Amino acid sequence: MNPAAVATTNPAGTAGTAGPPVTGVAVTGHVTFLGAGPGDPGLLTLRAVEALARADVLVGEGAVLDVVRAHARADVGMAQPTTDSELLDSAAALSTAAAQLVMASARTGKRVVRAVAGDPGFDAGAAAEMLACAHAGIPFEVVPGVAAALGVPAYAGVPLSGNVRFLDPATASDQCWNEVGTGDSTVVVSTTLQTVAAVAAELIAAGRKPDTQLTVTVAGTTTRQRTWTATLSTIAAELKATKALPTPEGPIAAIAVVGERTADRRHLSWFETKPLFGWRVLVPRTKEQAESLSDQLRSYGAVPHEVPTIAVEPPRTPQQMERAVKGLVTGRYEWIAFTSVNAVKAVREKFEEYGLDARAFAGIKVASVGEQTARALVEFGVKPDLVPSGEQSAAGLLEDWPPYDAVFDPIDRVFLPRADIATETLVAGLVELGWEVDDVTAYRTVRASPPPADTREAIKGGGFDAVLFTSSSTVRNLVGIAGKPHNVTVIACIGPATAKTAEEHGLRVDVMAPEPSVAALAQALADFGTARRASAEEAGDPVTRPSERRPGARRRTRV
Repeated sequence: MNPAAVATTNPAGTAGTAGPPVTGVAVTGHVTFLGAGPGDPGLLTLRAVEALARADVLVGEGAVLDVVRAHARADVGMAQPTTDSELLDSAAALSTAAAQLVMASARTGKRVVRAVAGDPGFDAGAAAEMLACAHAGIPFEVVPGVAAALGVPAYAGVPLSGNVRFLDPATASDQCWNEVGTGDSTVVVSTTLQTVAAVAAELIAAGRKPDTQLTVTVAGTTTRQRTWTATLSTIAAELKATKALPTPEGPIAAIAVVGERTADRRHLSWFETKPLFGWRVLVPRTKEQAESLSDQLRSYGAVPHEVPTIAVEPPRTPQQMERAVKGLVTGRYEWIAFTSVNAVKAVREKFEEYGLDARAFAGIKVASVGEQTARALVEFGVKPDLVPSGEQSAAGLLEDWPPYDAVFDPIDRVFLPRADIATETLVAGLVELGWEVDDVTAYRTVRASPPPADTREAIKGGGFDAVLFTSSSTVRNLVGIAGKPHNVTVIACIGPATAKTAEEHGLRVDVMAPEPSVAALAQALADFGTARRASAEEAGDPVTRPSERRPGARRRTRV
């Protein structure tokens, strides 16, 4: 961090170019120049996350703000440099606009995070903004990030070791071109997709052999990443043949790596070869319900999209729930069994209404079905006494539930808060084991509102690569609120009953989980993606996502 300094004032009351520091006025604001990395939010450092959590204002371009905003407070202010085309004729003008935003907020005493792509030390604009803050007497610090020139090759499977040179064609001198042309170093070039061919030609002219290998990567470290492998003399034809070059819509940033190390990519490409890389997967559940499932899908390279198909509402007659909660406090029950996160939420809300907390569960045994339900209980301060050792379902819970014993169980009653449409499996099983059950409607489930129009269009038009159905109700409700998924979309179901419902709605089931759990369902879809990739590679076909297939193509068989 730079030494403590004093603030400047702007007589006109507007942001502008900073003048000399004005002494005698304490500076209370602060600026953090933060590297957001090449695009993957998971590459943010712990220090970056800490700085974002304390920020009052975020300043950055749109794509960078998308990477960092999840770690900021809900009430954080956000600002982007002006989009006035007259002011953006140069990188210097953009940097000036950003510096004005940063300093204007800092002068009011706010903690400002200026987020930039990659690493601030690799960004000439960020360096100019730091100088502006220094001249204005505004204290600042730098939080480094993963530079694109380092992170993108790592995600492309191209190791950078040994003799490495970094080249920016826009600022490279003739001497620099001659050195990288006549040398044998690995060259990392920060360029654009539109100018890659020109850079390759320049390297050949400078002395590099035309058959020198290179890789070109765009959208590096994101699930849109794509890498081409060619030689300096063939890269132009390769990009043209794959129709990679877009119509003129502005430059597309690219990282090219030139040299022998690029040959290792065929063995080290770990990111783009993930089983569901780039797949848009529809998860018909709320964000809270889908958290662990979505995380698992991301680990396979997928892009999950949660769409709630049900909404939860209070019971029409709350008296039954109120009596049960009061009975829980007065010792009416030996057990309480939670079969869903919504049941935990309903009981917790009733507790809060009565001024109760987790201590009210003292002396009561707690049963739980499902990992997310157990997690919700732990967050409430309750550790479940019983969870299924096998299948995470009502049937699995009954397998482990002890029969009522008049000697060891002082009370024979179980409190079962659940949805209005829940099945009777658990109640019947508990009664058979000798227990009395208070089967209480804790909440009602109703069909959710339709998703946004673009999501509905993607569902019906083949914009999603797969959809995961975790129950028959998710099938019925999704079709009801959004329409039937397109026939190119891979349909994955959690079990036979859900698959039957999908087929009744005219859907061809491609994947079925080997056991009824969301984790097994996600794994089954990943196995499907792996088999699909292997089949394409064996046939010599390009590896594409299901949504990239031609309309009307033949559906695959179930795995």
